[in-house]
Amino acid sequence: MRLVSGPADRVVIVGAGLGGLACALRLAGAGREVTVVEREAHPGGRAGRLGLAGYEFDTGPTVLTMPDLLAETLGAVGENLDDWLDLERVDPAYRAHYPDGSTLDVIADPDRMAAEIASVCGGREADGYLRFVAWARRLWHLERADFIDRNLDTPRDLVTANLLRLLAAGGFRRLQPKINSFFRDARTRRIFSFQAMYAGLAPHDALALYAVIAYLDSVAGVYFPKGGVHAVARALAGAAEKHGVVFRYGTTVSGVATRHGRATGVLTTDGEHIPADAVVLNPDLPVAYETLLGTKPRRLRYSPSCVVLHVGSQQGYGRIAHHNIHFGRSWRGTFDEVIKRGELMSDPSILVTNPSRTDPSVAPAGRHSYYVLAPVPNLDVGPFDWRGGLAERYQEDLVETLERRGYVGFGAGIEVSRMVTPADWAEQGMAAGTPFAAAHSLFQTGPFRPANVHPTLSNVVFVGSGTTPGVGVPMVIISGRLAAQRITGVVDG
Repeated sequence: MRLVSGPADRVVIVGAGLGGLACALRLAGAGREVTVVEREAHPGGRAGRLGLAGYEFDTGPTVLTMPDLLAETLGAVGENLDDWLDLERVDPAYRAHYPDGSTLDVIADPDRMAAEIASVCGGREADGYLRFVAWARRLWHLERADFIDRNLDTPRDLVTANLLRLLAAGGFRRLQPKINSFFRDARTRRIFSFQAMYAGLAPHDALALYAVIAYLDSVAGVYFPKGGVHAVARALAGAAEKHGVVFRYGTTVSGVATRHGRATGVLTTDGEHIPADAVVLNPDLPVAYETLLGTKPRRLRYSPSCVVLHVGSQQGYGRIAHHNIHFGRSWRGTFDEVIKRGELMSDPSILVTNPSRTDPSVAPAGRHSYYVLAPVPNLDVGPFDWRGGLAERYQEDLVETLERRGYVGFGAGIEVSRMVTPADWAEQGMAAGTPFAAAHSLFQTGPFRPANVHPTLSNVVFVGSGTTPGVGVPMVIISGRLAAQRITGVVDG
């Protein structure tokens, strides 16, 4: 494994996103002197917080899986997860709503879920589900140690016995046909393959190995931290600070200072030079290359983007769960519109999260908060003028769509709202205006994904969704461990 060269006792991390925070804890646990420089007044990065008239919204991820990864990260400094976060298992993990009016609860308990599928889709479909669980669980165990939770320097590093086992398990087939081999009902086929969108691909284009995303939420389980996912960032930052990590909030880094092929520290917009033996960059990787290192990154294909509508409302609904997926009638065509043709979905599938259902403290008494997410093209394939009135029109379309799908009076109940578009993501420093980074196509995955070590600056490391292992809260937390390994050389734990 390639390590940073020379001494690395003093480390500066640029950005207090989840990956940067996870890296800081690992480094602090290894006895390094760590300073985190963050332009905002609080930690979190994409996992931020928005307050509007007494409502509190997560601005980034709302689905939290694999809390064991957080426990391991806090354990690096001898802290216990339960002392920092109040986690509640979300049951059901999702409620799927279909165009025919039927619903299917996704329950992270195989026996209960099989019974749910049997009651909605029949016994044969439930048998297929149990076979899917066994297969997806095996995929996760095959992939995690050798391909996800490991620094890969060259394609040769992929050649392990588990690679052959993964091949034999069908991991390199296409996802949708593999899912179809377990399920016959269009409803189950959708609920166990839509997660490919998180990896930036349509289910019929993604490799079957990405079924582990569905495994992590629909089988391993979804959790909600009291206070929202942003509470995870605050917990990690609080533990890091307790163990000696210095946080410089409200400080913007303008560049990485270099000399003789090494970083000597970072420069701030105030003209300060913060010295470092090693530098870890948490901003979106292509933007970090361009704005902080002054170099052009390799050209990448980016994941679709999304719009997020934050709503504080007087209106509550009894038929929904904490997380809800509302599928349109179109399936493959929807992905083609967003990913290939750069068009807005004509028949959108939408995620609606209702966090106040689980944590009433995120809304005023008697009120309700909603997080509505709809995939849209990124700015590379769909360069829409979101500032020219499109955001307002699309918000109206989303509200109308929700009302048609059962959210009666949704528009009339809105007290406060905030629409976030690809233009906003780009303004926040996300390449192509997407919060989902580079797509996980074959040649943008594993050792082919942008590396977490700089090719020529021997002590510059990257962390976050733009590098290995990829997108999603679990992967970003793992990226913190992998980045710290590049500095400490410590591989276990």
